[in-house]
Amino acid sequence: MQQTEAQYLKDLDKRLWTTADKLRSNLDAAVYKHVALGLIFLKYVSDAFNERREELHGQFRDPRNDYYLGDDEALIAEELEVRDYYTEKNVFWVPTLARWDFLKAHAKVAPGTEIEVKNGKRTTYKFVSLGRLLDDALEAIEKDNPKLKNVLNKDYARLQIDAGKLGELIDLIATVPFHHETLKAKDILGHVYEYFLGEFASAEGKKGGQYYTPKSIVTLIVSMLQPFQGRVYDPCCGSGGFFVQSERFVAEHGGRVGQLSIYGQESNPTTWRLAAMNMAIRGMDFDFGEEPADSFVRDQHPDLRADYIMANPPFNMKEWNAGVRDDDPRWKYGQPPSGNANFAWLQHMIHHLAPNGSMALLLANGSMSSNTNNEGEIRKAIIEADLVECMVALPGQLFTNTQIPACIWLLTRNKAARNGWRARHGEVLFIDARQCGYMTDRVLRIFDDEKDIGRIVDTFHAWKRESSIPLRTNAKKSLRLRGGEGQDEGVVAYKDTLGFCKSVSLRDIKAHDYVLTPGRYVGAAEQAADSEPFEEKMARLTTQLMAQFEESARLEKAIRKNLRGLGYD
Repeated sequence: MQQTEAQYLKDLDKRLWTTADKLRSNLDAAVYKHVALGLIFLKYVSDAFNERREELHGQFRDPRNDYYLGDDEALIAEELEVRDYYTEKNVFWVPTLARWDFLKAHAKVAPGTEIEVKNGKRTTYKFVSLGRLLDDALEAIEKDNPKLKNVLNKDYARLQIDAGKLGELIDLIATVPFHHETLKAKDILGHVYEYFLGEFASAEGKKGGQYYTPKSIVTLIVSMLQPFQGRVYDPCCGSGGFFVQSERFVAEHGGRVGQLSIYGQESNPTTWRLAAMNMAIRGMDFDFGEEPADSFVRDQHPDLRADYIMANPPFNMKEWNAGVRDDDPRWKYGQPPSGNANFAWLQHMIHHLAPNGSMALLLANGSMSSNTNNEGEIRKAIIEADLVECMVALPGQLFTNTQIPACIWLLTRNKAARNGWRARHGEVLFIDARQCGYMTDRVLRIFDDEKDIGRIVDTFHAWKRESSIPLRTNAKKSLRLRGGEGQDEGVVAYKDTLGFCKSVSLRDIKAHDYVLTPGRYVGAAEQAADSEPFEEKMARLTTQLMAQFEESARLEKAIRKNLRGLGYD
């Protein structure tokens, strides 16, 4: 993205969030989230509908077009209400009641007012409240678009939000300039939706982490896996961040949007709806199953074998196995303990992996070394099956919902030489990224795109790549399509770096009792040589220490004197 575009979106983000947050009043962020994001969705579908409507109007008036209807405005108006013209272009059909201009025009109507609605035929709508109008608008959209059935959150009337505040929020979202010289309206609104998701997750703290994975972590994982085309699966998809970033990866690297088939599952009904809206806003086809459901108990995609799997499951989840059989075919490498779902998630994903598929998931650090309750035996079996490709240790404070140290497991079914990658049988790459990233505030750390994500991604790809294949050093540019397309000059070969990365054989891992903690293998980084002679340094530091002791004694004496003056001994 160009700097001017990035600055435009940054300014838009700040203005919208600052204003919207002021309107939140006494609503919790968890509730207000659905209020704001639902309106953003309504604005999107209405804008997309109007864009198609204007396009059709031009075609109806153009004598050179097959749709030409002459100057008969009544006939044109009638044709503009034909649903098939919109659905054939994958544009949601929006009934009059749900169109943004209609909602905005009637946001401040007095209760009991009868409103005329023109939608093919004239009807009347009795305005009860703004909340009811919004619920009815969403209901109408769902009714006319089967893909959105049970997806939209129709709770505005029940929440009994102050009509004035709700009207102000509608006015605010109406000001979003979804027109830009180089950015598409869909991209602007998708960006706003994603930004709001992140801000709400931060505001909700621990609860927010259940549906939102920080963008820098999502970017890192997608960049390492490079999901260019095929089936992408997330069994605990939250709001769908991995899918959004995967589509963005394809678009940024010359691919065709639609090359990915999206499969997800989510047990929380409201989060399931957030994810579906997130996909719909971007025009992405998706299959999230028939309903929100637990991946362990009601797998919505039992026959799926995905080319790429990415997930951020709940860490160390307890009591996950109610209703799950002990002899479930997913537990190929051992029965996961009931007190911790880490290795249940890991094996569930392996089970759904295609013969040439690759996967990445975030887990608590304990998964790399724990030997309790059969976890060590499961990890050993997975390692000996040569599925583990790379382990990345992450720094703390990356997540809004937990301070538990985390790591990334990257696994693959096929380590054979193909698509520009070399054969890597019997090898595992360890990356210790605990010193990467920077603090955005006192509680949250993020990765820098080039300094951190670029270094990790380039290291991983250099290790996998044939030495004759060039590697770019710029993080975003290095994420090329497979098969060597888009190469530039210069070859960067992989090499072990003390304190950061090391390529290790399965024999060495076995010697370490199948522990996968990167710090055990990469060693400690070399410290810079101290140019100051020891004797001089010791003398200098001793002098400083003595001076500090003297200052401490002086301050203590002054404090005691002041206390005596106040009558305290």
